[in-house]
Amino acid sequence: MRAAFYERNGPAREVLKLGEFDTPRPGPGEVRVKLATSGVNPSDVKARSGSTRKIAYPRVIPHSDGAGEIDMVGDGVPTSRLGERVWLWNAQWGRAFGTCAEYITLPSPQAVLLPAHANFEVGACLGIPAMTAYHAIAVSGAAPGATLLVAGGAGAVGHYAVQFAKSAGVTVIATVSSPQKANAARGAGADHVIDYKRENIDQRVMAITGDKGVDAIIELDIAANAKLIPQVLRPRGTVVVYGTGAGESAVPLFFLLRNAITLKFIYVYELDEAERAAALAGIERALAAGTLITNIGATFPLTDIVAAHEAVEQGQALGNVVVKIA
Repeated sequence: MRAAFYERNGPAREVLKLGEFDTPRPGPGEVRVKLATSGVNPSDVKARSGSTRKIAYPRVIPHSDGAGEIDMVGDGVPTSRLGERVWLWNAQWGRAFGTCAEYITLPSPQAVLLPAHANFEVGACLGIPAMTAYHAIAVSGAAPGATLLVAGGAGAVGHYAVQFAKSAGVTVIATVSSPQKANAARGAGADHVIDYKRENIDQRVMAITGDKGVDAIIELDIAANAKLIPQVLRPRGTVVVYGTGAGESAVPLFFLLRNAITLKFIYVYELDEAERAAALAGIERALAAGTLITNIGATFPLTDIVAAHEAVEQGQALGNVVVKIA
């Protein structure tokens, strides 16, 4: 089979290659998926660059998200799964070989049924972005009548977070960095959009909330945005953190202490069984209802894997980046 791979950390143009691998066969409890698409997430490019973790295997086929069709099953897996259209989660987490290949084998539960009306591009965007978004909204304690600030409301996670928050009956304020991203956030259902390059976030938030502040924040980069928390969050509010742009940062501890602020950190790769089941069920409901909007920012053929990684690193795409395998 053909696959993209790297054998050392470094820039995409220096380390990413295409090559031929033995086509895998599923072991007990596993399925083999003939992949149609592979999702490229920021965590994938950071892992390849070595900025978050050093390469742990002699050779890595990147990407944890993808979608395709089950074409072989291992012992213990019902043959009724053959031919199923599926999307994948954690495909390269704790494993050397991910979804940027023609085939992958993985435990059967990690291949989730994809409805017929959802295309494989959508399927490649669910494992990390949609699951992170659903879990972030769940742990924020968002309830009908609450007001939520979603940082990066047009991003891969933020765009889904806006939608899941709205389905929970929440008023959503989204921050963005351009008029195009503002349109995307509104399309996802955001009630208010703040362009942080052109507007003052704290003044807008306070005007919208009647000087009360928001009930919770969904934060994509706590290192960059921690200083904003005292300006926009009400006392006893909650910050749900799913990302950071730096390993260390100053945090407004006196404000957090005096106002009994709750900081919740989530890591989508390590959800427990109940958390994973809840997220899968929430995504399944949205897919079945046909209400989940997926913003595909760019697609690349497998031969352009370098360009796909660079598009994510440089923020060139408005939405998710997908590699087409076929």
